[in-house]
Amino acid sequence: MAPFSPAPYHILSYGTLLGTTFFHTFVNGIVSFKVLARPQFAALMARLFPIYFTMQTALPAVLAVTYPGSRNPFGPAGGVAGVLDPANRWSVLVPLAGAFLCALANLAVVGPATTAVMHERRQQEKKDGKKSYDAPPHSQEMLALNKQFSILHGVSSVLNLGAFVAAVKYGVTLSSRLS
Repeated sequence: MAPFSPAPYHILSYGTLLGTTFFHTFVNGIVSFKVLARPQFAALMARLFPIYFTMQTALPAVLAVTYPGSRNPFGPAGGVAGVLDPANRWSVLVPLAGAFLCALANLAVVGPATTAVMHERRQQEKKDGKKSYDAPPHSQEMLALNKQFSILHGVSSVLNLGAFVAAVKYGVTLSSRLS
């Protein structure tokens, strides 16, 4: 193997993508929610999500750039050309593009919108003298903000799961290349 082969970087990038997505989704987020008070949990997630979504967005791009070509000289090329090869459309391009787009949507649109609603809820809590998660009744403004937050959080969760499923799908493809 050539010393400048992209293959080790590809495997390390894939492992990082799958590992961070799995850990943050199924371990870190759940444990943090159970252990921390809501204000501390919200502060932690507001700091972690931009880093997490940036990694989740960048790593599929790194995987595309470092995609290992076929050992067969007539097979698909490596790198982006290999990802775009028609033979790899469903097994490589779609999962990598799906993971990238889900993460990008969370990084650029849904995450910032969710954080903005969280800030609005904190302001409304001060006006109402009551936490957003306290027992009802709530002001009409807080009800609207809670509903908006729930929708955004749900969309973000679905996008995150989409990125996870796409990463697992690509892992199946990648593992099929092992001989």
